[in-house]
Amino acid sequence: MSGQIETMHLEQVINNHAQDMTGKVVAITGTTTGTGFYCAREVAKKGARVLLLNRESERSVQSLKQLQESVPEGKFEAITCDLQNFESMRGAMETIKAKYDVLDVLVNNAGVMAFKDEATKDGYDVQMQTNVLSHFLITKELFPLLKKSKEARIVNHSSMARLGGPLVMDYFEQKGGNLGGDGTEEETLSFRGPRWERYHQTKLANAAFTYGLKNKLEEAKITNILSLLAHPGLAQTNLQVTTATTGGMAKKSDLMERAQSAEDGATGIIRAAMDKEAKSGNFYGPTAGWKGFPDLLTPEELLYDESNVQINWEGCEKAVGAFEF
Repeated sequence: MSGQIETMHLEQVINNHAQDMTGKVVAITGTTTGTGFYCAREVAKKGARVLLLNRESERSVQSLKQLQESVPEGKFEAITCDLQNFESMRGAMETIKAKYDVLDVLVNNAGVMAFKDEATKDGYDVQMQTNVLSHFLITKELFPLLKKSKEARIVNHSSMARLGGPLVMDYFEQKGGNLGGDGTEEETLSFRGPRWERYHQTKLANAAFTYGLKNKLEEAKITNILSLLAHPGLAQTNLQVTTATTGGMAKKSDLMERAQSAEDGATGIIRAAMDKEAKSGNFYGPTAGWKGFPDLLTPEELLYDESNVQINWEGCEKAVGAFEF
């Protein structure tokens, strides 16, 4: 990848689609780099107290320092939280519930891409547990705090990989390490094969969760919580770097030469988190797909297809417990 990509759209999003966040509490998963880092930075600039949910690592320590230097007046709190370990997740949620009565925005941002066919400690596919099951767990555990907000938001992060075949229940079950293998190098480098199918399942699941949650909120007559979706287009973030180290992408992919900046990739979740005009079910991302301003998009039918919504909801509840409204 060559040079630094110029950020084109962040300023416009902040100027035209970001409300004052003073007094609000925002929790974001995966803030060490990329979209989560920039979302944390921008909501902090607007006055929010930001909870940074990451695994304990040198990278999380350094990113917190960078955020504090970037926003000296910012209010940041690091919460140790490993999305590949349900026990760690539940401990993190208890920590948050012990410290806070209200949560205003939850941004389910963290994700891994095209990882090998391996199981987590809990027995689930690494991609599915990280990208989907743990975010469902976070949302259900923090839901009582979100209900106490005047206007809460739950923001899920999908991608262009949402497009493809329907959800399959096998991917939600304790079959990690037994979900198609790693595929051939040719398949993997051309964004085909089992690694990318597992990733597709997670990104479609993120969207199905959004619309399933929207339906459940309406059925429960809960009007103070918005369920929102965003996607980053093709953004130059650390996601591609970590994927390359596990053999999922070429380290210098021609595709990434056409990417937008990580800051612009973050503008979808930034807009979803702060746009005062947002309505439940809104989907923000580049109209052209790969790059551009985070416009209000029309979701594809498969994102809210009844079968996909049901498989996601049932699969997640089976893994982490019932979601109580």
